[in-house]
Amino acid sequence: MKTIIDPSEMQAAALEWRARGLRVGFVPTMGFLHRGHTSLMDRARALCDVLVVSIFVNPLQFGPNEDLDRYPRDPEGDAAKCAAHGTDLLFMPTALYPPGHTTRVAVGTLGEGLCGADRPTHFEGVTTVVARLFGIVQPHVSVFGEKDYQQLAIIRRMTRDLAIPVEVVGGALVRDHDGVALSSRNKYLTQAERLRARTLSGGLRTVQAAVEGGERIVQTLLALGRSSIDADHLQYLEIRSADDLTPLVTLDRPARVFAAARYGSTRLIDNMALPDPT
Repeated sequence: MKTIIDPSEMQAAALEWRARGLRVGFVPTMGFLHRGHTSLMDRARALCDVLVVSIFVNPLQFGPNEDLDRYPRDPEGDAAKCAAHGTDLLFMPTALYPPGHTTRVAVGTLGEGLCGADRPTHFEGVTTVVARLFGIVQPHVSVFGEKDYQQLAIIRRMTRDLAIPVEVVGGALVRDHDGVALSSRNKYLTQAERLRARTLSGGLRTVQAAVEGGERIVQTLLALGRSSIDADHLQYLEIRSADDLTPLVTLDRPARVFAAARYGSTRLIDNMALPDPT
């Protein structure tokens, strides 16, 4: 596995691969990799000839009081995981944006609710960095995790709206043994907070079970979910269309239930697909 830190060198390598007719796969990350990330590498590996993984903690997607400076990092461990999962090239830029960089990619209504309500600049930072990475890495296919389902929907919309020729593929959410969705931020949880964090996925499973039992009224479903979640602050619990994230009143199409909650100082997100109501 080769490592590149310079964006121009990365782009030159990618253009050379494409000129040779090789299919380039890409998994962008912020590092501190876990089984969720490596599952995305495995998914991408099966879809390409050359696999690139990037590690870059993107400052544009952090708000003024968020955890940019304390975001966990493990470059040596990350490199070992990438190599073990078939990565051909690890792109680890120390700087990604050129001097005077001012362009931002606005995301529109898809970024206004759910996580966007509490983090108003977050998704603009995500789309801006992904658009730049796509330009540098020149992938044919890129894999993003369904744990950040809103992000996945936004990136799919961005590539469609801007006619970016990248196939965006979703990778299944991966959970730990206790049901908590894998996240780099889980390391911040105390033992007591971790025990309570299990109720976040438990609440989503409660909603799933109620849909399986025939319930279709969203307010009723959400009340059942809230009663099962023990958090210091439940930021949101919502049911939205799986296709375009439209808020629903009754289940009449494929949908997902989304949640974000704080346990101590740690913010966790989760989501689950709901049974098809038709």
